[in-house]
Amino acid sequence: MKRLILISALLLLIVSLFTVSAIKTEKKSDSTISSTSKVEVYYFHYTRRCVTCQAVETESQKIISTLYAKEIKEGKVKFIAVNLDDKKSEAVADKCKAEGQALLVISDKKRIDLTDTGFMYARSNPNKLKAELKKTIDPLLK
Repeated sequence: MKRLILISALLLLIVSLFTVSAIKTEKKSDSTISSTSKVEVYYFHYTRRCVTCQAVETESQKIISTLYAKEIKEGKVKFIAVNLDDKKSEAVADKCKAEGQALLVISDKKRIDLTDTGFMYARSNPNKLKAELKKTIDPLLK
């Protein structure tokens, strides 16, 4: 009986050591993933565009290059304009789940759709668009 209790206690100790070790390893890997997060801002459009459509691309690109110049150089942030009429862009559109004109912020497995915000504020209030992009992108870079 004493031997059974001793073996059970020893097994319990070994299992708890492995569990603590696994938790420490998991925390380390989480911190490395979050410090190397990459954010891609996609603007999907068609060849024929109105003034507002052009403004969404122009303003978004200007905002990203102004706010995140350092991160762009480091490869952490990227702005990509994609013409949906180009057959080569089908794979990118499928990957991002873009079915039409869209302003998307994508990081790892997160996909944030800012299309409505982009079209609402690109011409009338670019500072509001800037604030929304910053509010969306900053947490993804941490």
